[in-house]
Amino acid sequence: MRDTVQLNVEINDLTARTEILGISKDVAAATVKTPGSVQSVTTLREDVHSALATRTDSVAAVMKEKMDSYYSVPDNVDEEDAFFVGDMGEVIRQHIQWKEMLPRVEPFYAMKCCPDPMVIKTLATLGTGFDCASRTEIETALEYGVDPSKIIYANPCKQTSHIRYAAAKGVHMMTFDNADELRKIKQHMPNAQLVVRILGSDGSRSLCNLGLKFGAPPAIVPSLLQVAKDLELNVIGVSFHVGSGCFDAQVFGDAVKAAAGVIEVAKDFGFEFSMLDIGGGFPSIDDLIPSHIRVIAEPGRYYAASAFTLAVNVVARRAVSRDVKNVEDLVSGEVAVQAPTSANDHPAFMYYINDGMYGSFNCITFDHQICTPRVLAKNGTFMFGAETTEPEYPCSIWGPTCDSIDCITKEGSLPELNVGDWMYFDNMGAYTLAAASRFNGFKKTVILYTNTYKGHN
Repeated sequence: MRDTVQLNVEINDLTARTEILGISKDVAAATVKTPGSVQSVTTLREDVHSALATRTDSVAAVMKEKMDSYYSVPDNVDEEDAFFVGDMGEVIRQHIQWKEMLPRVEPFYAMKCCPDPMVIKTLATLGTGFDCASRTEIETALEYGVDPSKIIYANPCKQTSHIRYAAAKGVHMMTFDNADELRKIKQHMPNAQLVVRILGSDGSRSLCNLGLKFGAPPAIVPSLLQVAKDLELNVIGVSFHVGSGCFDAQVFGDAVKAAAGVIEVAKDFGFEFSMLDIGGGFPSIDDLIPSHIRVIAEPGRYYAASAFTLAVNVVARRAVSRDVKNVEDLVSGEVAVQAPTSANDHPAFMYYINDGMYGSFNCITFDHQICTPRVLAKNGTFMFGAETTEPEYPCSIWGPTCDSIDCITKEGSLPELNVGDWMYFDNMGAYTLAAASRFNGFKKTVILYTNTYKGHN
C-alpha cells in the first residue's frame, strides 16, 4: 500500500476504513460480481485510455525523463521549474476500490479538493457524480458532459444568481440549512430537489470543523421542514459532513443515527425522503438507513491525494549552526560550516525550493497536511523510490517567496543536498492545486500526466 500523508485521515486504503466501520469483506467481495458494481469492468481500461489520450508510463519513468532533460540542458530555465506528475490510473484504481467496498454509496466528487481538468475528465468518464459549490464548478462539470442529475449543488448558502444559473441548466438538487435559504430558493427555483444539511458533529474529532459554518442542529430541523412545507418546496433528503479529517469512526455512526432520525421526522411533514448524503466520510449505514434510500457521498482527497507527486528543485541552501534543535536555531545561528564528511560533524541546512506555502503547499495551512520530503535526484543520480545509506542531517525546507511563513517543514532530515538537486513529495493532489496562487510573481506548478491503470484484476 502506498504511503499516506500522516494527517490525511480520510485514508486512501478504503479496505481499512470499511473494516473500522464494520462493513464485511464478504459483502464487499460479493458485490464485485454484481453487474455495474464497477462500471464496465471489462472495457474500463480501453474506454478510459481512449477518453484521456495520455501516456501510460510509470510515475518513476516520467520523473526520470524529466530529470534526464534537466541534466542534459542545464541552462533551460523551464527544465528547472517544479512540476507535478498526475497519475490518472491512481484515480481509476481508487474508483474501482470504492465501488467494490462501498457498492451502495454513490461518489459525488468534491470538486473543490482538486479541480484539475484531467481528474474531472477521468471521473466524468467513470460516471461519478459531482459535488459543486459555485456556478463555476457547475459550469466545469457540465462542460465535461456530466448530466445535471449527477450534480449536487452542495453549498447551503448560495448566491442568488448562481441559483438561477443552476435552474437554467437543470441542476435541481441542492442543500440548505436555514429558513432564509428556503425562501430564496422558492423565489428562484421553486422546483428544486432539496436536501437539508444537519450538523453532523461538534467538530471536536475532526481537523477542520465545518460545523462552525454550516449545518442545522437536528432540534431545529422540524421548524425548517415546516417552512419548506408552507412554501410547497420538495425536500428529498438529508445530508451531513462531520468535518474534514475526522479521526473517530464513532462520529460517523452518530451522524448516521441523527440522519435516520431526521428521515423519520420528515414523514410527519409529508416528506418521504429518498436520499442520504454522508459528506466526506464513509459510515456503516445498512442497519440504520432503509434500503430504498439513495446514499451518496462527497469524497475529495480519497480520489485526488495519491494521484499527484510533486517534484521541486533546490534553488538555494544555507549551512547553519551545528547541533541545532529547532527552526529558530536554524534561522538565527548561521555559521560557516565545512562540507560534512560524516554524521558526527552535526551540520544542519536550510533548503530553499521553487514551490511553497503560497503555491502547492498551501495544504499545510488549509488542510493541516504534513509533507514529507524525499530525494529525487542528487548530483545527477536519479533516486526516486530508492533507499540511501548516506548520513542524514537536520534541515528545514522553505518556499521561494519573501514571506517568512513560507516554510514547508521545520524539522526535516535528509542526506546533504546541493543547489540543483531535487526533492519529491507523495500524496500531493488534495487541496494543493486548488488554492495555489501567484504570490510574489511565482507561477503555478505545471502538471505532467500519465495513466498507469493496467486493467481490473
